[in-house]
Amino acid sequence: MWCKFTLFRTYRALSTAPVDVLWQKLINLADVSWNPLLSSTNAPRGLIPTPGLIYQVVTRLIPIPVRIFVERVRPGELLSVRFLAIPGVEKRVTYQVESTVCGTYVSYSVTLRGWLSPLIWWLIRPYAARVASELAQAAEQIAAL
Repeated sequence: MWCKFTLFRTYRALSTAPVDVLWQKLINLADVSWNPLLSSTNAPRGLIPTPGLIYQVVTRLIPIPVRIFVERVRPGELLSVRFLAIPGVEKRVTYQVESTVCGTYVSYSVTLRGWLSPLIWWLIRPYAARVASELAQAAEQIAAL
């Protein structure tokens, strides 16, 4: 029997940091210190995400290397990546940055597909809920300097 699951969730955070500062923090692939799900990366300092780029990260929950494939980039607006981790689950993540009258919104959308999706979601949900706000806080610290 083949089971298909799809889970989708978007988290948003409002930041006082300008769009440019938030975007620079997001596309600095060598620095994942703000991300509660990732602990390190093999991306060299200064590497800018472009569609087709594949790099590697190590997760905080289970210290295993995971490849990340950059799917789409709209500079200053959107970064979409796919995690190539284990068979049985496909994870796509989209970050969007948007300037408004109230400040800068950053959104973090997660899509999980595959029969292992419910288990993976159960593991990462509390951390995924913090990604957008942690990115916003990290950008605000830079903007305050």
